[in-house]
Amino acid sequence: MSAPKFKIKRGDTVVVVAGRHKGSRGKVLTVIPEDSRVVVEGVALVKRHQKGAGEQPGQIIQKEAAIHISNVALWSESLQSRVKVGLKVSEDGRKVRVDRKTGALLD
Repeated sequence: MSAPKFKIKRGDTVVVVAGRHKGSRGKVLTVIPEDSRVVVEGVALVKRHQKGAGEQPGQIIQKEAAIHISNVALWSESLQSRVKVGLKVSEDGRKVRVDRKTGALLD
């Protein structure tokens, strides 16, 4: 069974639409299709304790946790709003992402 495909990719700017971090915007660092999750820069920060190794002392690291992909929406800088994404086949045969409302290309 293959992993599902999503319309949000690494490097996209997204806005969190549900949950504790609602309204936060950031860039997608990682997409985890097996779990339907994304890691967004600066969102859902958690602290992890790292044990010292060799000459490196132990420390507390703050990093982003994964959030469910249904809780984020693509953000359009030009429109300054969230965008619903659709797929369309272009003239040269490639699948491209488009804004469902305006039909403008996103890729």
